[in-house]
Amino acid sequence: MLSAFEVVAEPNRRRILDLLREGRRPVGELVDRLGLTQPTVSKHLRVLKDARLVDVEQDAQRRLYRLRPEPLLELDSWLAPYRELWARRLDALERHLDTMADDEPAPTRRSPAPRRKS
Repeated sequence: MLSAFEVVAEPNRRRILDLLREGRRPVGELVDRLGLTQPTVSKHLRVLKDARLVDVEQDAQRRLYRLRPEPLLELDSWLAPYRELWARRLDALERHLDTMADDEPAPTRRSPAPRRKS
């Protein structure tokens, strides 16, 4: 079985997850929204289902797919240190910009010179 990392590495599977984040959808609607063939979407859904990122429900003749966010916690845990790294860098940038605003006057904008008539 593929890990959540391997599964979401494929762009079309990420697009499917994005659509399912909005709510349950039948395969036909996913095909229409993605502009892919039905067999291609079905293959991606099978991979997502095997990775337990989606569930499928039978509704009469339709199969409705829905997102299972729990397996994405693995990705979230892995990304947490990187979010912290960026937060520290952005905080440092904010502090730097705050000191610049206190130390330096804001640049003035000059009007363009009037055009001469020929």
